[in-house]
Amino acid sequence: MKTLFKPAQLVLLACILASLSGCANFGGPAVTPGQSESEIISKLGSPSARYQEGNDSILAYVHGPWGQQTYMARLDASRRLKSYEQVLTTQKFATVTIGATNQETILHTFGKPAETSYLSLSDLTVWTYRYKESGVWDSMMHVHFDRNGIVQKMMNGPDTWLEPRQELVGGHFFNRMR
Repeated sequence: MKTLFKPAQLVLLACILASLSGCANFGGPAVTPGQSESEIISKLGSPSARYQEGNDSILAYVHGPWGQQTYMARLDASRRLKSYEQVLTTQKFATVTIGATNQETILHTFGKPAETSYLSLSDLTVWTYRYKESGVWDSMMHVHFDRNGIVQKMMNGPDTWLEPRQELVGGHFFNRMR
């Protein structure tokens, strides 16, 4: 009888399947609306950050090696879960209104930025968020604020830390990751 897989192939296949099952549940155990704050923390662990927005509380959970996923658990005044979502998405960034949205709203919507910088020529503060654009491409969203903390523009592009770079070595170009 001929076997379909060799033992080494079975071990490799088992490792691949185990790692993929971990990816399927990257956001942590499922939480459902109506659960208490203590139930959420017992399932997800301590949040990366906490915010207050009126009577609501927001628990931020940052995931991923580059912080490309941030889940926000929004709790009502009775500390029960209203919603739980991955917020670093193209669709969520599209909800920002240029000229109206402020820094506090950005912080409560997306959490802490991966990087902050200042552009002296344009007098703008920039918050940068790493994310998977369309769930596929390693990207960065740059949110530019004026002195009053109001969003003036947003720009996205490839995440330069995760993009392969070409280097000239011995007369030949080689791609390498940072």
